[in-house]
Amino acid sequence: MSRLPDWLYTGARVLDSVKDHEGVIQFIGEWENPQTRRVIPEAVFLRPERGGVEWVVADHQVLRHADAR
Repeated sequence: MSRLPDWLYTGARVLDSVKDHEGVIQFIGEWENPQTRRVIPEAVFLRPERGGVEWVVADHQVLRHADAR
């Protein structure tokens, strides 16, 4: 298991470089990929800042710290 960067915490604004979307971290925790049945212990659960459909990022390395507004 890799160590998470200090800027990766619940409530942080991040950029998902794969989806090219900005989101707010809801929580970081275990997630099972429904296609592969592989369990990811530190998946990042995100939602758009102004509401919308949530999404899960299995590998936190695709995330970038978003600039403060």
